[in-house]
Amino acid sequence: MNRGGVKSSAGSQPDLLRDAPVDDKLRPLADRMRPRNLDEFVGQPQVVGAGKPLRQALERGQLHSLILWGPPGTGKTTLARLISRHADAEFQQLSAVMAGVRDIREAVEKARTARAERGRRTVLFLDEVHRFNKSQQDTFLPYVEDGTLTFIGATTENPSFELNSALLSRARVYVLRSLNVDDIVKLLRRALEDTDRGLGARNLEIEDAALVALAHGGDGDARRALGMLEVVADLAETRDGRTLITLEQVREVAAGGRRRFDKGGEQFYDQISALHKAVRGTDPDAALYWFARMLDGGCDPHYLARRIVRMAMEDIGLADPRAHQIALDAWATYDRLGSPEGELAIANALVFLAVAPKSNSVYVAMNEARADVEQFGTLDVPLRFRNASTKLMKELDYGKGYQYAHDAPGGYVKGERYLPDEMPDRRYYRPVSRGLEIKIGEALARLRGDEKPAKPINPGEEGGES
Repeated sequence: MNRGGVKSSAGSQPDLLRDAPVDDKLRPLADRMRPRNLDEFVGQPQVVGAGKPLRQALERGQLHSLILWGPPGTGKTTLARLISRHADAEFQQLSAVMAGVRDIREAVEKARTARAERGRRTVLFLDEVHRFNKSQQDTFLPYVEDGTLTFIGATTENPSFELNSALLSRARVYVLRSLNVDDIVKLLRRALEDTDRGLGARNLEIEDAALVALAHGGDGDARRALGMLEVVADLAETRDGRTLITLEQVREVAAGGRRRFDKGGEQFYDQISALHKAVRGTDPDAALYWFARMLDGGCDPHYLARRIVRMAMEDIGLADPRAHQIALDAWATYDRLGSPEGELAIANALVFLAVAPKSNSVYVAMNEARADVEQFGTLDVPLRFRNASTKLMKELDYGKGYQYAHDAPGGYVKGERYLPDEMPDRRYYRPVSRGLEIKIGEALARLRGDEKPAKPINPGEEGGES
């Protein structure tokens, strides 16, 4: 937050919303309680713990460009400020939501002035860097390269997908994790005790159960937990000279909060991946948990219903063909009943799919067939299998020599080959030894005259969506 009448980049007039001085008492509690040094920084021992590379670099006053990747409220902005402070560098902060190339150029000019006139380095912190497109990200590169700026970007999205390779090659990625309950309890206690920046002057008391409930309500997000503490502190009533925060008040404030979930973002894809893998791994309990998590986060049940149809085809397949129909019926039931009854239908289908025998034999077979189509190109259909619907076609021997399977004993022409003549023999479909495919494998082996069924798919050959 800029203070003291700094002129905005949009023109000569000050931005009254951005540049007006702010009374510390009016700042949110989470902002007032930002750690002032690394000793006050809670959590992220894998990044700033004793002996970790970043901690050692900071203690030596060294700077390098970096990307901080993690969920909201895990300390990305705070850590960027602390890095700048430890390195005794100028700190400039921009948000990719509002900033543009012009703001970056102004930051570069300020950095050049700081280096030329004061001999100071500059840290440019760009929040939500993933919101910049590739060309905007390229704007930083020359100034990072020549040392004009030390760049720190913060993102909640996977840098592998959202940041260009040129920027990633110049910045080390550090992964920040959600804070655990103990971390958040520590932060809440500090805010309740701090008389200068926190709520200590109000002499608040809080039940232990209420404090833990607040920490759980934060869901790994320190900013969210401190925000709820600030609200519940205002609701606390003074009785017999005590101002007590109760568990009931905390539950009232925390009611209706949703767990982290960002449709189309990292959380979304991680959770649907976990749901799919739980079904594939025959774990109905985990499947129900991830299903409930996604519903709690606001995921569209239609998406989940469509996804379980895919699971039925890809992971259960012919080991239990009923799975496909049950998945389709659950989807149709949700369409007719909506929530919450329709969600129970999807849950029923998920449990059935999770406990059903698994087979991806057709999935693997299709991939192998597609690979051969690409390898062998457009091979001719053998004449005996071609449609002979006209006199000319018959004169060209279309259909000549074709043996009608229904006329053969058992409805099967032994020894007939239906692949293109130029192709080697193939056995794409190899039934697994589970569910109905046991019987399918035995039937194919009997018809083909094999001594034993085709060798099942090896574990290392099994494909599937990640």
